[in-house]
Amino acid sequence: MKPITLDSKLRLLTLSAFLVLSGCSQSLIKDDTRPVSDGITHCSGSEWVDDSSLAVLPIPIVALFMPHTDLNEIKGDDYLKRCGESNQLINRDVSIGRAMCFPTALTRIVTLGVWQWCPARVSWEADVLQP
Repeated sequence: MKPITLDSKLRLLTLSAFLVLSGCSQSLIKDDTRPVSDGITHCSGSEWVDDSSLAVLPIPIVALFMPHTDLNEIKGDDYLKRCGESNQLINRDVSIGRAMCFPTALTRIVTLGVWQWCPARVSWEADVLQP
């Protein structure tokens, strides 16, 4: 059997990190981009939110193999309301980044699959038409 070298370990670690972190961002709202003219202001922001989940069947150990349901519903419109009325917003973009959910997966192991804590980052931006 061939020994595993440091080079092959680094390649495997890089590939694993790429596969895990590549699916960590999700777009909640994404408009087609329109050209911006005068009289338009830009609104953007970001915020940490709790995107924790609970097993559908919360029985320890069995819950490790069960699907999970979100405890907090994250809606893109709730964040865009901070920019103004929905009929005045163009070029809207709301996305949620769950990269920090991977290191906090330990909570799922400690609770034997019942609960997983997931700190997520919601980012939003839009162009606001002046009335």
